[in-house]
Amino acid sequence: MIAHRSFSLDLDRQSADALNATLIRQGLVVDHQQAQKADILILDGKIADVAPVISDYPADTQIIDASGLYVMPGGIDVHTHFNIDVGIARSRDDFYTGTRAAACGGTTTVVDHMGFGPKGCNLHHQLAVYKDYARDTAVIDYSFHGVIQHINDEILSEMASMVEEEGISSFKLYLTYGYKLDDESVLKALIQLNKVNALTTVHPENDAAIAMRREMLLEQGKTAPKYHAESRPLECEAEAIARMINLAKLAGDAPLYIVHLSNGLGLDYVRLARRNKQPVWAETCPQYLLLDERCYERDDALKFILSPPLRPEEEREKLWQGLMDGSIDTVATDHCSFTYHEQKQRGKDNFSACPNGMPGVENRMPLLFSEGVMTGRISLSRFVELTSYLPARLFGLYPQKGSLAKGADADLVLFDPEQQITITHNLLHDNTDYTPYEAMKCHGWPMMTISRGKVVACNGEFTGKAGNGRFIRRKPFHADQEGGTVVNEEE
Repeated sequence: MIAHRSFSLDLDRQSADALNATLIRQGLVVDHQQAQKADILILDGKIADVAPVISDYPADTQIIDASGLYVMPGGIDVHTHFNIDVGIARSRDDFYTGTRAAACGGTTTVVDHMGFGPKGCNLHHQLAVYKDYARDTAVIDYSFHGVIQHINDEILSEMASMVEEEGISSFKLYLTYGYKLDDESVLKALIQLNKVNALTTVHPENDAAIAMRREMLLEQGKTAPKYHAESRPLECEAEAIARMINLAKLAGDAPLYIVHLSNGLGLDYVRLARRNKQPVWAETCPQYLLLDERCYERDDALKFILSPPLRPEEEREKLWQGLMDGSIDTVATDHCSFTYHEQKQRGKDNFSACPNGMPGVENRMPLLFSEGVMTGRISLSRFVELTSYLPARLFGLYPQKGSLAKGADADLVLFDPEQQITITHNLLHDNTDYTPYEAMKCHGWPMMTISRGKVVACNGEFTGKAGNGRFIRRKPFHADQEGGTVVNEEE
């Protein structure tokens, strides 16, 4: 237990399939537009009504007193890496422990970035692999981004069936790492993805510049973790962002989504594209808002090796400004967990041998709430917009997800704005051995998470069940994105 206020619930009954009705009473109900004190009635896993007072409900309804709490749409994290094999290591969180941690942090849906498959494999190959990973293990709803490893006529022709038949309406390509795409392949991918109504997401870093800098540093004997950041300066990321924006323009204004934006120069390029009416969106992550390159001077600096790396302190405020002025659209995590005491130690004598990534899926919502809402940087509705509404709109989930409208999935998080928690790893529910946010204080904390009407986390304890999560077949991308469809994974 972590809470000074706790809920008295029959959790076994609440999580049972037989319980069909729940009334959340007199919380401050917040969506992306407004906040108002109201009741929410849940019937058969859906939102049945939202009203100032609801007095007509079934006799056996579970009553949850939410007075003093904020009731918001469950979080949607559109950038996780569960069970990913990066060649030198496999991440420690699979779709059970990863979604368990997500649920305990107020997230009710994830869209996972699938890892690379065998050389030459088609687009459907990794989708089948990842569906198998998640089918009987995920505790909340999930989908996947397609992953593009190479481009040829077969891959290009396959994109339509991924969108139309499989409900995979976003695809990721990389400008660095082993399966990086050259500019010709990127342009071909952008043109075809635009044609089949899919959103291109990109990991933007200039691979040639990084490779040259890394080799130079290692030749000079500069192998400590701090040189990881020096090998991948912000200009490498910003240049690649600008290049992708220009290629997307050449592809007929193909829609483009920049993942894990970490610096202000890249953000300026996004702003310029938007002023020119290009359909470009940007995501950032809590680590770039709250941590900086001083972490690489610590004795445990290996914990903070990820790509893009942590940036100079002044970049943090530039990103916060992007959240406040609307030029950054989503906050995701890039959750990719490796153990510090074992897996990360591969890099103790050579930063380039350390697996890249950090945990964070459980901390996203409380950290942004504490450092954004409670400090006055962003409003409650902007918090919902960044963590749920805009992710749902961009990735084909709305209004089934990210909404409190009648008929939407009853995915909710109840926040206590008075709760003050100091983050320690022993409070968390992932499968690694550290949190990069150790000892960070949070003002406000998620007290309950509800996934399709079932309580999956309460009072800091996980109450869900493996296999309760469902695969979400998402609709094709459109700028006025509407809706996704849940299907049971029995095919």
